[in-house]
Amino acid sequence: MLKQEKSQFEFIALMASLMAMAALSIDALLPAMSVIGDVVGVTDAHDNQLLITMIFLGLGIGQLFFGPLSDSFGRKPMVYIGFVVFIASSFVCVFSTSLEMLVLGRIVQGVGLSAPRTISYSMIRDLYEGDHMAKIMSFVTVVFIIVPTLAPTFGKYILDSFSWQAIFHFQIMFCILVAIWFGFRQKETLSKSSKIAFTKMLFVSGFRAVINYKSTMVFTFISGLIMGSFMLYLSASQQIFVHQYGLADEFPYIFAGLALAFGASTLLNGKLVMKYGMEKLIKISLFSFTVTSFTYILLFFGESNPSLILLISFLLAQFTSLGFLFGNLKAISLQPLGRIAGIGASITGFISTLVAVPIGVFLGTFVHQTTMPLFYCFFICGLISLLVYGYYKHSS
Repeated sequence: MLKQEKSQFEFIALMASLMAMAALSIDALLPAMSVIGDVVGVTDAHDNQLLITMIFLGLGIGQLFFGPLSDSFGRKPMVYIGFVVFIASSFVCVFSTSLEMLVLGRIVQGVGLSAPRTISYSMIRDLYEGDHMAKIMSFVTVVFIIVPTLAPTFGKYILDSFSWQAIFHFQIMFCILVAIWFGFRQKETLSKSSKIAFTKMLFVSGFRAVINYKSTMVFTFISGLIMGSFMLYLSASQQIFVHQYGLADEFPYIFAGLALAFGASTLLNGKLVMKYGMEKLIKISLFSFTVTSFTYILLFFGESNPSLILLISFLLAQFTSLGFLFGNLKAISLQPLGRIAGIGASITGFISTLVAVPIGVFLGTFVHQTTMPLFYCFFICGLISLLVYGYYKHSS
């Protein structure tokens, strides 16, 4: 029994590390965005946000390939290929001399990262299902939250002590360490009998199978809306705390504190989901997410930014709701897919990214002198999610 618990703990930690590579690549760069922008000749500060949002585009594109291929050739080989692509593109970022070259490097980084990120979901689905899968995903999320909690602080330390290029060097070293751990300690989770023969029609047939599940499509769309609002926060957080509030030195610690709130609610979700179920927690959290943002809009409409304490209080409430949404939405969308978990994870991930990226990129241009566009985004995405969920339940 003790050996089984230890094995499960290591599996959770390893899956979290695979997912955390994406978080590290995104969040460690946040304190350096202005510096990098100056080096590569950015004239509009909002263009710096492309360094964050474009990696999500790569994540969305890459999983279209790695997910289906993992159903045919196994999970582990595809993860290894993703590692190689990520390391190569990280060197492109290091030697970038223009914004275009750096953005290209970030997109390809995302493509490489899509393999460990997407396939980790597939591996969890290979071994678990139902509310127990949501519980494991919650614990995985809690462990991987440690990385974005520490990443901005660590990124700022590397920036101040060395250079912005050193941030990418550290990401490469982290990738190599995780690759070695993964190679030696994780067994292939896809059995030979579950492999799907690779054909030119593999993706098409998988796509048709996925869209036939109404619940999968509904919760994938909602996941995209919520991811889009969170992406906007990630890309605009430096603009808000550094430029609007003048907190360049304090920014990494504020970011870490908000990430901890997200992690705490995710940990609580891992305990509550077995008692109340995924769908009930999703419904309550969507309502809370929407009402909190609407309250902020009512209180501060037409006003300048509120005090830092008030802003952080509202963001803490938003992030608490998010902690109950991410893992549950992913788990409930994958639940019906079973044998096509690889294709399912890639297609649902691509669809949610397709919804999320335009939200993060377009609305990020409106975050100038006030935080209000961020909370408009929270409210609109939450309201649409509630309406979609309500229609789904009414028509079921």
